[in-house]
Amino acid sequence: MGTVKEKERCSWCNKDELYQQYHDTEWGRPNHDDRHLFEMLNLEGAQAGLSWYTVLTKRENYRKAFDNWDAKKIAKYDEKKVEQLMQNEGIIRNRLKITGTIENAKAFLAVQKEFGSFDQYIWSFVNHTPIINHPKSMGQVPVSTPISDAMSKDLKKRGFKFVGTTICYAYMQAVGMVDDHFAGCWVVNEKK
Repeated sequence: MGTVKEKERCSWCNKDELYQQYHDTEWGRPNHDDRHLFEMLNLEGAQAGLSWYTVLTKRENYRKAFDNWDAKKIAKYDEKKVEQLMQNEGIIRNRLKITGTIENAKAFLAVQKEFGSFDQYIWSFVNHTPIINHPKSMGQVPVSTPISDAMSKDLKKRGFKFVGTTICYAYMQAVGMVDDHFAGCWVVNEKK
């Protein structure tokens, strides 16, 4: 039996080992941990206008810069902290994205209080069950759906930033709410 590196993967992840590791262990796999769900929502938002690979290479820097995605700490960030983050070369230094993360922390805490967990809230958009697609090619993968439209609208209403429908769909893929692993991918075949 071959190693994972010899197995067929979704074509988008063949850039390097970092991308392959993300694909093999995380992308499209259901995750219900609130801290992880918060991290991925902000990282997907940080991606706006950039490639996911750019964000993925900075992921550890983001964890250090944003207190390991502790929403209670982030919600208390002040202008001095924003200026400090603007000088951090390890993250994407975009003021709107940084302040958006602070706003997201406040909105995230409000959702946790209302629903008991962010997980309960966000997974309700898919009735707490992953949507399995397994497309044959990138051309069959949508950039948004009516569900990501509804999620985006509700997140915005609650004060979240950088949560357009395309970002929401990518987020759904990232946390396993949607499984868009290609039909020939080893991850799909592993589940059979």
